[in-house]
Amino acid sequence: MAEAHQAVGFRTSLTSDGAEVELSAPVLQEIYLSGLRSWKRHLSRFWNDFLTGVFPASPLSWLFLFSAIQLAWFLQLDPSLGLMEKIKELLPDWGGQHHGLRGVLAAALFASCLWGTLIFTLHVALRLLLSYHGWLLEPHGAMSSPTKTWLALVRIFSGRHPMLFSYQRSLPRQPVPSVQDTVRKYLESVRPVLSDEDFDWTAVLAQEFLRLQASLLQWYLRLKSWWASNYVSDWWEEFVYLRSRNPLMVNSNYYMMDFLYVTPTPLQAARAGNAVHALLLYRHRLNRQEIPPTLLMGMRPLCSAQYEKIFNTTRIPGVQKDYIRHLHDSQHVAVFHRGRFFRVGTHSRNSLLSPRALEQQFQRILEDPSPACPHEEHLAALTAAPRGTWAQVRRSLKTQAAEALEAVEGAAFFVSLDAEPAGLTREDPAASLDAYAHALLAGRGHDRWFDKSFTLIVFSNGKLGLSVEHSWADCPISGHMWEFTLATECFQLGYSTDGHCKGHPDPTLPRPQRLQWDLPDQIHSSISLALRGAKILSENVDCHVFPFSLFGKSFIRRCHLSSDSFIQIALQLAHFRDRGQFCLTYESAMTRLFLEGRTETVRSCTREACNFVRAMEDKEKTDPQCLALFRVAVDKHQALLKAAMSGQGVDRHLFALYVVSRFLHLQSPFLTQVHSEQWQLSTSQIPVQQMHLFDVHNYPDYVSSGGGFGPADDHGYGVSYIFMGDDMITFHISSKKSSTKTDSHRLGQHIEDALLDVASLFQAGQHFKRRFRGSGKEDSRHRCGFLSRQTGASKTSMTSTYF
Repeated sequence: MAEAHQAVGFRTSLTSDGAEVELSAPVLQEIYLSGLRSWKRHLSRFWNDFLTGVFPASPLSWLFLFSAIQLAWFLQLDPSLGLMEKIKELLPDWGGQHHGLRGVLAAALFASCLWGTLIFTLHVALRLLLSYHGWLLEPHGAMSSPTKTWLALVRIFSGRHPMLFSYQRSLPRQPVPSVQDTVRKYLESVRPVLSDEDFDWTAVLAQEFLRLQASLLQWYLRLKSWWASNYVSDWWEEFVYLRSRNPLMVNSNYYMMDFLYVTPTPLQAARAGNAVHALLLYRHRLNRQEIPPTLLMGMRPLCSAQYEKIFNTTRIPGVQKDYIRHLHDSQHVAVFHRGRFFRVGTHSRNSLLSPRALEQQFQRILEDPSPACPHEEHLAALTAAPRGTWAQVRRSLKTQAAEALEAVEGAAFFVSLDAEPAGLTREDPAASLDAYAHALLAGRGHDRWFDKSFTLIVFSNGKLGLSVEHSWADCPISGHMWEFTLATECFQLGYSTDGHCKGHPDPTLPRPQRLQWDLPDQIHSSISLALRGAKILSENVDCHVFPFSLFGKSFIRRCHLSSDSFIQIALQLAHFRDRGQFCLTYESAMTRLFLEGRTETVRSCTREACNFVRAMEDKEKTDPQCLALFRVAVDKHQALLKAAMSGQGVDRHLFALYVVSRFLHLQSPFLTQVHSEQWQLSTSQIPVQQMHLFDVHNYPDYVSSGGGFGPADDHGYGVSYIFMGDDMITFHISSKKSSTKTDSHRLGQHIEDALLDVASLFQAGQHFKRRFRGSGKEDSRHRCGFLSRQTGASKTSMTSTYF
């Protein structure tokens, strides 16, 4: 997602004066502190699990074991082989009348020791099993005998009903790849985009690095991988995100959309009430660990650590680096409407407010006629300013308006009730959807609190959206929450026939609290400057969203291909037609197979992909020749993706080596060159993780349309995509209007043409191009498939508004 932009800029954060001072500490001290932070997190999680009764296992399992031992003792059997008698001898002698009590205590102590030993053994065995990655490298649809055996053992050792964090103590640590393999893969990845002269020079730098510095830097990484939970993730969070001094808006945040074709209710307050209630229900389930852990391919658990900071979290700005503030609980949300801030309680007598009660509170805000105070309306623009500037202003704000600032930063999340409508319209579907994306990504520059973990945006026509800050977690985490929210507020909570939330208002509830900001005069100019900068940044972003409805995942599956690889190779063809050259391509892949893993980069512009693109542009090449090259390119992409997921990628390893070199004050021309590269094409797939929550057959329009992010380079593109059901793919494209080399709409047209051209290589896909070209509607309206979905309203029996 937006991490590509941050990854490009992190080298700048290491060269500022302040950062140099921070990196002057010995590298061993930094590694020690990384491990210390890891152990603190483990102890915190252990204590929380112990208090909630889920660690080391359910108390019922201990009670069952204790009862079995007592029963065996009653039957004059000794399962302890004499150990309980020895324990009884060590216990104090309280007199003959307490002989039975000593026996019970001895049995309890033996049961506890046996219980802990069995659980520890299970965790160790499961960790060893989860270290196996052979299943990931097998061909799609095939499963070897060792993998079948491994899968059976994982299911046995995993238990019947694992909770969200059940696997955390069993996940393996992310391995440190061989530095020789990493350098070799790096050189292979840059070969298609470098001239012969530049590549030869890069190869010389790489060999010099391997000869002089690699072994020392690698030793420190191996030491950290042994001591800390993850050798790269904490540095990634710190140097890529928290040390970045760039504005969060566009550069770091990303957005997620509502249903594309359906709005369940046109009432803004009602939609906000159901959505907020659904989000808080998700938080309740999260606190009780009732959310099932994510299982890759239904069998391999992923790390759940990032879920901990979804709610009650704020990124606090600092002069040199930010920090993440996470509260254990919060019973209110902060609301912004027409330049005014409100505090809305979410609980009454320790119980969650009903959706109808929340709707009532939001309606009170909408009907509040009080005007915004001077400069209050644009106050949130400070969160879109450069981080150092915002940190300095926040110091004054904290002394002058501490209570209001705490109400916002201490909220469960931020809610923005926008005064304008958004979403798809019949009159101009393409432009309205682009404007919807832009409103979610940047808004007006002063109506989002970009520091909060996420902002729920509710437009005046009932359309929803989400703006997410990136440092605390990656897209699949917020996406999981968003899927639950949309499904719950629409299908579970629902709306009455008049569009209101179900239930009855509560007239006894106190009105929402209007926050009062005592803004000193010196802050006024800072707000004006921040607003000006935010508007410039916002107006420079060119967003384009289009659903491609001619085919989707089902067709790609029939071709026996990976859907993600299919799109990635098609994107290479589209970008080449747009720019006339190849470029480094960033695709985000997850490393959550490992403890506290986050992401890795898949370098999708491979030699095999370039060979395919050149063949497609060569009129002398036949379709069978192009198809053969396409399959080779797809296989190469799949190999890179699997390597990245199994901890054998390139970029995170080189990143960590570079950080260690800076701690040691070692100059490495090779690492410096690696981290000066520009990602002109940044891509990401938005995963759909909970299809069981949606009935795509009876309600095909009730699926999320994904989300997007800003471009990673001033002359590049940001492209995300989501497979909506089986027969639609929605693309989100962004670029900078100031660049003369990019145009989001032009790339969108190239993407569509590339998809059709690739599909036509397969016999089953040749009719797509004939159908499209024969329609005589080769414009954006037809491409987006907007109007073709209007007839779908008859499939829906729910109260809803189309467009």
